[in-house]
Amino acid sequence: GAWQLQRLDWKTGLIARIEAAQREAPVPAPGPAQWPALSRETHEYQRLALQGHYEAGREVQVRASTALGRGHWVITPLRTPQGWWLLVNRGFVPEGGRVLPAPTQAGGAVALWRASEGPRLLWQTNAPEAGRWVTRDVQAIAQALGLGGAVAPYFADLAADPTPTQDPTAANAWPRAGLTVLAFSNNHRSYALTWFALAALVAGAAGWWLRDEWRLRRAAGAARPEPRHRLARPAPATAAPPRP
Repeated sequence: GAWQLQRLDWKTGLIARIEAAQREAPVPAPGPAQWPALSRETHEYQRLALQGHYEAGREVQVRASTALGRGHWVITPLRTPQGWWLLVNRGFVPEGGRVLPAPTQAGGAVALWRASEGPRLLWQTNAPEAGRWVTRDVQAIAQALGLGGAVAPYFADLAADPTPTQDPTAANAWPRAGLTVLAFSNNHRSYALTWFALAALVAGAAGWWLRDEWRLRRAAGAARPEPRHRLARPAPATAAPPRP
């Protein structure tokens, strides 16, 4: 229950941070001078205005599961005007879907700041040599793509284009951007109450059992017969008084 209360505090802060970030205007993607100060707690889901040109010939696909089903995220490197690299998740493509090439320029597209993911997902691991990716590990992807120079320690999820140039429902409209999950359920309060209630029931049941056991033992002690006393030893015989 205490752990669920901690989760409640964390989830409430996360939801509030996301809602506040979505109301703010996009800002330029943080550059090398800002990288040491970046953190998931302060920058996750911040809206970014991307500038630069894509390297469409060098990209990877990372396994994904979305509202549209299973498939892959298309990760394409973007070289910024300052010369450093930013990995951009251009969106989702289903299994067997045809990936359209990236545009030459980012043109101020809006994206969301995302923290780099670890190299492992449960029992699955990235296998760059086999072209199998299960997490968006920025450092590993940059190394696999052979990106020279500085690479941002985060990646960006491209947001949906508010004025798409093609029908977003078209069969070949892949990758599909804007599928970042921004709505999270928050049931930790009810979870905490459930665990505390279960703990109270267990404590109450234990108390009842101990009280009942005490009463049974007390009743059994009251009904037990008194122990038989030992037979008294006969008094030693005394000599008869002398006759007068």
